[in-house]
Amino acid sequence: MAPEPLTTRLDEMDRQLQELDRQLADPDVASNPTRMTGLSRKRAALGGVCQLYRDYRAALSEAADLQGMAEQETDPELREMARLERIEADQRAEGLMEQIKGELVTGDDRAIHSVILELRAGVGGDEAAIWAGDLLEMYHRYATAQRWKWQPMTFSGSEMGGCKQAVVNVKGEGVWQRLGYEGGTHCVKRVPATESQGRVHTSTATVAVLPEPEQVEVKINEDDVRIDITTSQGPGGQNVNKVATAVKMLHVPTGIEVRMQDTKSQHQNRQLAWQLLRARLYEHHQKKVEAERAETRTQMIGTAQRGERIRTYRYKDNLAVDHRLGESFNLQEVMAGDLADLVRSLAEQDKARRLAAL
Repeated sequence: MAPEPLTTRLDEMDRQLQELDRQLADPDVASNPTRMTGLSRKRAALGGVCQLYRDYRAALSEAADLQGMAEQETDPELREMARLERIEADQRAEGLMEQIKGELVTGDDRAIHSVILELRAGVGGDEAAIWAGDLLEMYHRYATAQRWKWQPMTFSGSEMGGCKQAVVNVKGEGVWQRLGYEGGTHCVKRVPATESQGRVHTSTATVAVLPEPEQVEVKINEDDVRIDITTSQGPGGQNVNKVATAVKMLHVPTGIEVRMQDTKSQHQNRQLAWQLLRARLYEHHQKKVEAERAETRTQMIGTAQRGERIRTYRYKDNLAVDHRLGESFNLQEVMAGDLADLVRSLAEQDKARRLAAL
């Protein structure tokens, strides 16, 4: 039998699924494509584990019936048959519960179909900016291979190439489940293009991956947000646009600030700024929740601190070393956007930790 807290949670999920089915059958919902899509995604996230739970309960019920039959049956042969079938039903229920646990620890991740990907050049001057640009291209290739939607939000380039900072909205099936492990510091050891003596340099770039919630999940009091409209600023602070289109938002209670100026439309910059602000506030809230949970939960997906070195890319050895796994991967393949083996290993490690925490 599963622990009572677990069955209580599963019963609640089953009730949520029934409510979603009721809403999806409502003609008013069917006429609203946006709401229909949102509800359908939530149902898809719950459907698999709820069906497994229903099968689990059916197996338990069957086992109980067979146990009663075995106790009441007077014919030895029929009694033995009922006993063996009860054992099979118990084993089936046990197997289903293991599947349920696996689904539970990954279900929330699968339900998130949009993330904000942020890259910043770290230590290393011009080479750090070039490295951040290389990482941005790596993720772009990976997103293209996964058929995800790649929408640049803001980009600050470097005179020597690459980028000082880039923010991208990435949308698609499984995007958080796969990209969520990339948050942290990425270290590169190579001879920079700017190096004339052939010496190996170490540079860094930081990556943050923010799960983007649905708008209804993050309630922001607009009175708490201070909005300033200014002209766009270029390198050195000079005005590059004499029309006021840049949007800066400050969430006063948390001090979280965002700025958007990459489009020539104030309206579009405002939309993008709200989008990024919601994602950062969601991340802020999640970090507070995580801090209050058991210490073992801090190793779950999405909690990696930006200052934590998660991977070193050693060009001389053609290796990408992931420090969480203690494993190396082919650097050329990784930089080409082939992250499948790396992500799979991280997901398996994360799943094992979560199962141990249940």
